[in-house]
Amino acid sequence: MKYVTRLFRLLRINFILMRYNLDEFIFSAPVFYPFRFLGYFNPWYWMLRNKLTRGERIRRALEDLGPIFIKAGQVLSTRQDWLPDDIAEELAKLQDQVPPFDGKLAQQMIEVSLGKKITDIFSHFECEALASASIAQVHAVTLLDGRSAVVKVLRPHIKKIIERDLDLLRVLASLAYRYWPEGRRFKPKEMVAEIAQTLFDELDLMREGANASQLRRNFKGSTALYVPEIYWSYCHSNVLVMERITGIPIHNIDAIKKADIHLKKLAEIGVEIFFTQVFRDSFFHADMHPGNIFVSPLHRENPLYIAVDFGIVGSLNTKDQRYLAENLVAFFKRDYQRVAELHVASGWLPPDTRIDQFEGAIRAVCEPIFERPLKEISFGKLLLRLFQTAHRFNINIQPQLILLQKTLLNIEGVGRQIYPDLDIWTTAAPFLERWLKKQVGPRALLRRMRENIPYWSEKIPEIPGLIYEVLNEKRQQQEEQRFEKILLKADCSGGKNTGSWRYVLLGFVVGVLAGGVLFFLRFS
Repeated sequence: MKYVTRLFRLLRINFILMRYNLDEFIFSAPVFYPFRFLGYFNPWYWMLRNKLTRGERIRRALEDLGPIFIKAGQVLSTRQDWLPDDIAEELAKLQDQVPPFDGKLAQQMIEVSLGKKITDIFSHFECEALASASIAQVHAVTLLDGRSAVVKVLRPHIKKIIERDLDLLRVLASLAYRYWPEGRRFKPKEMVAEIAQTLFDELDLMREGANASQLRRNFKGSTALYVPEIYWSYCHSNVLVMERITGIPIHNIDAIKKADIHLKKLAEIGVEIFFTQVFRDSFFHADMHPGNIFVSPLHRENPLYIAVDFGIVGSLNTKDQRYLAENLVAFFKRDYQRVAELHVASGWLPPDTRIDQFEGAIRAVCEPIFERPLKEISFGKLLLRLFQTAHRFNINIQPQLILLQKTLLNIEGVGRQIYPDLDIWTTAAPFLERWLKKQVGPRALLRRMRENIPYWSEKIPEIPGLIYEVLNEKRQQQEEQRFEKILLKADCSGGKNTGSWRYVLLGFVVGVLAGGVLFFLRFS
């Protein structure tokens, strides 16, 4: 039955590929190349030819294939280091909005998950969904104590649907890897693995709630970013209840202007929030597209952002943070040799990489960018070009850096939509330089010593014993070496009978052991 279902699904996919004239990817495979003339018999070939770009055709095909393929396309749009620019940019336009499922069914799912009747959980439940996406939908509710909230509920049977479509994607990835000439370069199997990881992470709403709580804690008391509270008493792996927020969607520029919000400050604060998350907290919201960002209408001169949807987050370790900060500073100083050295020193490139060659490749990418005014330079695209260049030198880019690059690209896009003259470097440079100063010098040394004092205080009592063991082992080694020298001298002085001393010694040891055994048996 599984193979029959897969066959029908493949036939539908093939039909949609033909409809959008994407069968050219199939006929580009060497095994199918002799049959490429069949494409001319595809009626849509003549209808769509020269009317839509390949990126537009791929996007429309994914939209027709359904919600999971849309979600897959959104995930792929973040991997611009794998995809051509035109396809990645088009996939970023995919809208994850699907018709909502019945609100009564959502009620039943909440009751089953929480083990209570809906009236024992909420004083009011709005049956009509506020928003609906491929993974879950959101309803407005009122808690029993009168607080306004929203409840996010996973779509029914979504896990089975995802597993079915992922199974199919794996089959298609294997075929692409085997028969498509560009298959190895685009890494289809790795793409599907990353899509699967992202989708399954989003299926656990407790994980999303934990991400929101961490971000809320990081920005507690902040005048820049507000994160709604999670109401843990009403949460389950497929149900998430949080505080309902009121704000202006960030993409509604007209409404933001009407609210008389300071646009320049709003754009700059967005950049500061991003760098604070990355360098102060090492924990950042990695899905900050315009649909997940709102602006408080109550804060005009000192704008306040409100974030929602915490299914995807990223984190960097200290090594990644330093790599990123030093690289960005070196980039804007045009110190390309330093950039190349940092890549090798941080372990991102093999140690045998030719620094001069990598330096030249980076210079060729960056010089045309820096000829433009700073306000027109995109940090996100700069990082992307760096990753694409480093691929030629066998760099292994970690997923968290790709998430960061994608998030930075979103922040830049939003910031320049709000305030076109936003100079991101002027906003970010002091932040980066302050962070780097904290990582080096006497103050950084003292801070790290303070952080390690509890660990050291625990281990200090063990140090004398460890020293004794090391010295004792060293003494034993010296005694063994001295004994070996005595034996060696004995061997050398024996002339032709060099082995006699060994036999005498062996006989002596055996005799002592035998005597000991007989003594023990005699008197036991």
